[in-house]
Amino acid sequence: MSTLFFLCSKKLCKLKEETMNDYFTADDAEEYSFYRIPKPLILNPDYRSVPVEAKMLYGLMLDRMGLSVRNGWLDEQGRVFIYYTVDAVREDLCCGKEKACKLLADLERAGLIERRRQGLTKPSITYVKRFRQRSENPASGGRNGEPTEVGKAEPNKTEKKETE
Repeated sequence: MSTLFFLCSKKLCKLKEETMNDYFTADDAEEYSFYRIPKPLILNPDYRSVPVEAKMLYGLMLDRMGLSVRNGWLDEQGRVFIYYTVDAVREDLCCGKEKACKLLADLERAGLIERRRQGLTKPSITYVKRFRQRSENPASGGRNGEPTEVGKAEPNKTEKKETE
């Protein structure tokens, strides 16, 4: 009888272990690295027309900027640039060439990136730009109500258990 109980408890432990593998625990929370998509891209009405896939691509580009800094990829004015070919975008986002080109164009139209062609055999240089927030109140914006550049990202206002 104790053997049967042992077998049952072993099955129960195994079942409990299998079930626990489906959920994150406190020990697992830092297991993965993450791409960051800045909140203004989601919350700011100025970026509502930017497709979600383009916002994801912007997050991937921000991640690549860290590598560019480590590689010393700065232009003569000290601006960081990245190399991100259409083929790399296609691979990273699992999409076709037309979609990749459209997403890059969406980011350019939104003022979030600037691409510069280098020549026939060289990849384009991409500058990942800071957000520009448009002000409804001309007095609080730049000159004549122009958009004002945001210098640094606002701190995350997320409390431990809240997301807003």
